Amino acid sequence: MRSSLQRLAQSVTTRPLNLREASATLLPPKPLLRRLLRAHRLLPYEMRSLGDDYVKSEFRRHRTSDNPVHIIGFLSQWKMYLDQLPTGAEDAEHFSGKKMDPTVFEKMSNEQVGQLYELMHATKEIWKPVEQLRNDAANHPKDKS
Repeated sequence: MRSSLQRLAQSVTTRPLNLREASATLLPPKPLLRRLLRAHRLLPYEMRSLGDDYVKSEFRRHRTSDNPVHIIGFLSQWKMYLDQLPTGAEDAEHFSGKKMDPTVFEKMSNEQVGQLYELMHATKEIWKPVEQLRNDAANHPKDKS
């Protein structure tokens, strides 16, 4: 039990958080949001729509946060995500995301794991193969009342 508590208390990164260094490399919230939405333009439609909705709702949800450490953590994680997104059309064609680091998953709360599970099920409906979508539509015709 004790080793898992120590693991939870450890930083996700290998280096401790330096507030001055982090704030120097961060973008303010509005420009960061704009750059994220602009970067999503290169993604396929389904990924873009899902990503845009998620980014907007997260920024809206965290708009009223007053804790400076929480704000810097929030902005730094979104900046890291922005840096991982493709920068050109040729990169976007082969973009498929990134696997989650197992240490990050271990440090998630039960609520966060539940949200990730719900996201997984929501995205399964979006990424069905075309043949499966046609079969589903053929087997379940819409009511014509």
